[in-house]
Amino acid sequence: MKYELPKLPYEYDALEPAISKKTIEFHYGKHEQTYINNLNNLTKDTPYEDTPIETIIKEADGALFNNASQAWNHIFYFFSFTPHKSEGPKGALAKAIDEKWGSFDAFKKAFVDAGVAQFGSGWVWLVKDKDGKLDIIKEGNAGNPMTKGYTPLLTFDVWEHAYYLDYQNRRADHLNGLWDIIDWKVVEERY
Repeated sequence: MKYELPKLPYEYDALEPAISKKTIEFHYGKHEQTYINNLNNLTKDTPYEDTPIETIIKEADGALFNNASQAWNHIFYFFSFTPHKSEGPKGALAKAIDEKWGSFDAFKKAFVDAGVAQFGSGWVWLVKDKDGKLDIIKEGNAGNPMTKGYTPLLTFDVWEHAYYLDYQNRRADHLNGLWDIIDWKVVEERY
């Protein structure tokens, strides 16, 4: 199996001003492509060569885990976006968010606060546990909640390469800007 960079469902400039074309060119077009190239090189002629990426994430460690997880994390992240403004979650997901955090605004604040509090590089995740309960967790570096038995629903990338071209050191501004481009239909399907 050869892992490939999937084509985004929108043009590189479609998420501006939240994420600039230049950031997507570097972040997705080059940075993510490197993770995929590394993953292909690391799995070639190994027992993982024909293994689904989710299995690699759950079983591997070291460079193989890092590249598999980062490849998966970035695809998951970029495929959570839409150029069409969204009103927010609906249905069962909206109800679960309200039950856990009291309101959608309180959830957004808790999510951004967790992302800002993540020391160094990593990710902030909205996850569902085995009982269907929601939570917000932080993962450093290439961390992925699947390794802890969670189902990922939404993630924001808090590595500096995700926002530095557009926001410099203003991580909170970057995270707050992402709410305008979340494709809640995708997140609802994951839930």
